[in-house]
Amino acid sequence: MLFEPYKIKNTLLRNRIAMAPMTRNQSPGGIPTNDVVSYYKRRAEAEVGLIITEGVEVSHKASSAYPDVPRLDSEKARDGWKRVVGGIKEHDGAVIAQLWHCGGFRKLGMGPNPEVPGHTASGLVRPGKRVAHAMSSEDIKETIDAFASDAKYCEEIGFDGVEIHGAHGYLIDNFFWRGTNEREDLYGGSIEKRSQLAANIVKAIRSNVSDNFIVGLRFSQWKQHDFSAKLASTPDDLKKILMPPVEAGLDFLHSSMRRFWESEFEGSDENLAFWTKKLTGLPTISVGSVGLDSDFIDMSAPASPRNIDKAISDISNKKYDMVAVGRALLADYEWVIKMREGRIKDIIPYTKEALYKLY
Repeated sequence: MLFEPYKIKNTLLRNRIAMAPMTRNQSPGGIPTNDVVSYYKRRAEAEVGLIITEGVEVSHKASSAYPDVPRLDSEKARDGWKRVVGGIKEHDGAVIAQLWHCGGFRKLGMGPNPEVPGHTASGLVRPGKRVAHAMSSEDIKETIDAFASDAKYCEEIGFDGVEIHGAHGYLIDNFFWRGTNEREDLYGGSIEKRSQLAANIVKAIRSNVSDNFIVGLRFSQWKQHDFSAKLASTPDDLKKILMPPVEAGLDFLHSSMRRFWESEFEGSDENLAFWTKKLTGLPTISVGSVGLDSDFIDMSAPASPRNIDKAISDISNKKYDMVAVGRALLADYEWVIKMREGRIKDIIPYTKEALYKLY
């Protein structure tokens, strides 16, 4: 089933393999270059079923934290994305844009608004470290509006949908996690209230795009600064976290793990993607070192190809619906073809050099 067509809403994918979103820092001024166009086009031509772009900074004053990350807030940037989408569609590919607000990872002095500090739910960037701006109701409204307007831009550009980045300690995840959300209003307190920002972003996007436009959410238990962190310690808690954005109008969920083969909850052998699908009923993407023999700890560490028998088995048994491939597709843009043909020995191993070039 992995290499067979799959449909999300009205978008038909050639297979159930997604390219995971990976920051490339190759878009000076927020504008995708010709090299970025070729980078995505190459993978669409090589049979990637769904391309999820690198994170695209939403058009909010505090969204950015890294240099040369693409945006949507200028005609030049949007024209760059039109060329990216055109190159993918030329090869019958499907593509969604990941919309990203970096939250507390931003620091004063960072462009394009150096006077603006990082924004978080309660000023915390991690438990006990309060160095960011605690968002007001107006800040939250501006952020929700930015996601909605950028999603509309994405539809006009020709994307098949958007994925909201709600993982890894960034803004939405900062609201999800009780370790960093100490609010006592609509957006904090109970598990369900900590999910309200994500739910309201989904609602705003849904009201601003057509019915066929895909809206997804990526989430994780782990944070960049705490691999052991958990949003939910039980399936019941996970359901409470996910259902507000699901009921607001999501079309899929993307469960980010460092090792997709590991179990998530005590007493079960199943991973986070399995539980996500079981609890919500939505199409679910599993990710986490797929196709590599080492897990995601250090992006500079080398990794060799490995078989994907477990992913094939899990999808055949309907435990989840798709897998996303990250570092393996950076190293070898023909990974899907080679894996489908059983040519694992021909797959180029991952090395840190793949991080610094667009090919």
